[in-house]
Amino acid sequence: MDEILQNFFNLNIYKNVAPYLLQGLGRTLLLSAMVIPVGLASGLLIGVLSITLKRRWARVLLAVYIDFFRALPPLVLLIFIYFGAPFLGLDLPKLLAVAIGFMLNNSSYYGEVFRAGLESVPRGQIEAARSTGLSSWQTLWHVQIPQATRNVMPDLISNTLEVVKLTTLASAVALPELLRVARDAQSLVYNPSPIVLAALFYLILLWPVVRLLSRLEHRHLPGH
Repeated sequence: MDEILQNFFNLNIYKNVAPYLLQGLGRTLLLSAMVIPVGLASGLLIGVLSITLKRRWARVLLAVYIDFFRALPPLVLLIFIYFGAPFLGLDLPKLLAVAIGFMLNNSSYYGEVFRAGLESVPRGQIEAARSTGLSSWQTLWHVQIPQATRNVMPDLISNTLEVVKLTTLASAVALPELLRVARDAQSLVYNPSPIVLAALFYLILLWPVVRLLSRLEHRHLPGH
């Protein structure tokens, strides 16, 4: 038992590495704050376009965009953007390159969630809104989008959780987010305690969101 405590829950190591891990946590939160709002906004745009585009070639292009970024592993996309940008004459900062890669990946997932939500709004409610004099775009903005968002809120929150956990891939381009800092600290102290502390930070950060997601999922079950 003592060996487990010394190797995984070493309080002295926790005390020494905590300030550095908190800096890494700050970068993780900053990256999440950059990716999540842009991903949601672009995902909503994709969802709206999915149900409003009339021309077949436009729908095909949108489907290719969604399928491509859903199929391409985010790590591969991140490396491609960061290391490929200089060949195009672009010198992207690490944080921006990571944010762009994650945004492209997650916009496709958010887009599919919003599309499903928009398609779940009963046709009768749309026709009722139009009968009151609302235009198609006013109906979309005031009736369809609010209802669609409520219908798929558990899926949106679940996807947002995945975005936060996805930030650990930023270590592939040496961005000092939480997990990268923890790994560097582990290599210095020759002890896995920094990794465990990083996991505890993630747990504290995400646990309230997980509980919220659980409540929303139960609320959407039949009979609730």
